[in-house]
Amino acid sequence: MSSSLQGKRHASRSCPEDLFFFARGFFLCCWLLSQVWFFAVPTSAQDAPPPAPAPNATQQSEIGQNPPELASHDEPTTFKVNVKLVLVRAVVRDAQGHAVGNLHKEDFQLFDKGKPQVITQFELEKPGTLAAKARQKSDENSSVEPSSEPAANTANPSAVPERFIAYVFDDVHLQSGDLMQVRAAAERHFAALRPTDRAAIFTTSGVNNLDFTDDRAQLHESLLRLRTRPIAGGFGQQCPDISYYQADLIANKNDPQATQVAIQDALTCLPPPPNRNMALAMAAEAVNSTSQQVLSEGDQESRVSLSVLKDVVRNLSRKPGQRSLVLVSPGFITPQLEYDFADIIDHAVRSQVVIGALDARGLYVPSPFADASRSRPPSGEKILIDTAADSAQADLLATLADGTGGVFFHNSNDLDEGFRRVADTPEYSYVLAFSPQNLKLDGSFHGLKVTLKPPHKLNVQARRGYYAPKNFASPDEQAKQEIEDATFSQEELHNLPVNLHTQFFKASEENAQLVVLAHVDVKHLHFRKVDGRNDNVLTCVSAVFNRNGSFLQATQKIVTLHLKDETLERKLTSGLTLKTSFDVKPGSYLVRLVVRDAEGQSMTAENGTVEIR
Repeated sequence: MSSSLQGKRHASRSCPEDLFFFARGFFLCCWLLSQVWFFAVPTSAQDAPPPAPAPNATQQSEIGQNPPELASHDEPTTFKVNVKLVLVRAVVRDAQGHAVGNLHKEDFQLFDKGKPQVITQFELEKPGTLAAKARQKSDENSSVEPSSEPAANTANPSAVPERFIAYVFDDVHLQSGDLMQVRAAAERHFAALRPTDRAAIFTTSGVNNLDFTDDRAQLHESLLRLRTRPIAGGFGQQCPDISYYQADLIANKNDPQATQVAIQDALTCLPPPPNRNMALAMAAEAVNSTSQQVLSEGDQESRVSLSVLKDVVRNLSRKPGQRSLVLVSPGFITPQLEYDFADIIDHAVRSQVVIGALDARGLYVPSPFADASRSRPPSGEKILIDTAADSAQADLLATLADGTGGVFFHNSNDLDEGFRRVADTPEYSYVLAFSPQNLKLDGSFHGLKVTLKPPHKLNVQARRGYYAPKNFASPDEQAKQEIEDATFSQEELHNLPVNLHTQFFKASEENAQLVVLAHVDVKHLHFRKVDGRNDNVLTCVSAVFNRNGSFLQATQKIVTLHLKDETLERKLTSGLTLKTSFDVKPGSYLVRLVVRDAEGQSMTAENGTVEIR
């Protein structure tokens, strides 16, 4: 930073000059140990202590025996992990399906494994709420250095992406006719997205992916490039005609009926042999080889599709807002891959990713009747097998939606309504939070149930459960995970007395500095008495995301408090301020602040927006 900028920064302070030098000297050690500037300044001269002289050699030798009252550390500290805050989003609808937004905390009941829980946090949300909050907070708390234009610090609602929707088009399994229909419906659906929505397009083939954006032109171009891209080779009807579902029955489950149906089909389509025994042998060999080929190709298609779904869920889990995945597919089966399939649902539930599924076949009839390419009419037994296959494909889509709290839209040609329902965010939703008591870190599934107290006769849709954390090598890892989860969320928590403020100044037309200030009301923290001191440890994470919700950078600050009673009661009445600086380019940014303390095991998370022009 140039000296002129330094002068302007210092001139903008409201504290007396001697007080500033005291604070700078008092925390010089902390400043040298960290890349983030940390300071504590009373808000008035009346609260300011007299300047302290520099320590002599004797006093320096006593530092090891008398640890400082305030210190910063780069290493993670140990948190207790017997308490975990669980967030549950609930949507309440009336008999006509309209979302209800006039309920209060006292109207809800929440059960964890059938046991009633105390709702410790309650909030009503509607689309635009988070944007409005962040905009208001930026208007109230943000400031600009004198070297910048004041008008540059205006918040833009588009800088606060609230909802991230990943559209996964299953081009590996989709038929060309179905793809044309869903592409046209998706085009109309994208035109109706909200300004605070960010959409991404992914394909199970991995071709033609588009990262999260609000650029409608890019979404349009990406849709136009969608094509069916089956992995399995071959064209036309095989001899014998064996589907992936039937091949699984034959090769993996040794189903005698499925095998006999395939043999009968082979006898019909193969060239007639000299005798019956040879015909049966040739048919059996054809069934075995075809089944193995179809099973291998189908396994590869299912494995690739599940891998893409897993990657998209992981991508969504690091987005700072509501997370939705819309799977557009005719469905598929996953024999021998049940664990991978269950793992996707597990990860989605843990990461609060809601999966909606749209059956791209629309209003369909069983394939034996709808497939005009068949040169041989199917037998009754073959029709039963293919009908079961169609049902199994739909079951996968239904299971994904049911397991994550999403919507499964099927058996309808109104694809416009389908996209609306699987991707829609209700007009009103409630965020309930509770801390489960005596939570065992065993990774077990906890079924959740949210109900309304009588006489309400409304329908409640809510998260169906959560997974308890597993035991880590150390409690530090669990605490780090909780902080990371909060950083990549957009839910606001207010369990600690912390306020977010932002500043910025432009060093040039191409470069700027964004400053995140976390003001902590120290007197209202929980402390543990140790040797007559008041102990606690604060972990402060400041993260910056771009306007499309892509993570840019973050800084973690760990501050150890070992305060004397006098310091706590008289010298820190105005609190502490933690300061983090980021070098950025002009643009719109979402700021996420997460602060957690070790003793109270409480957390605060806040959002802010800054637009630097």
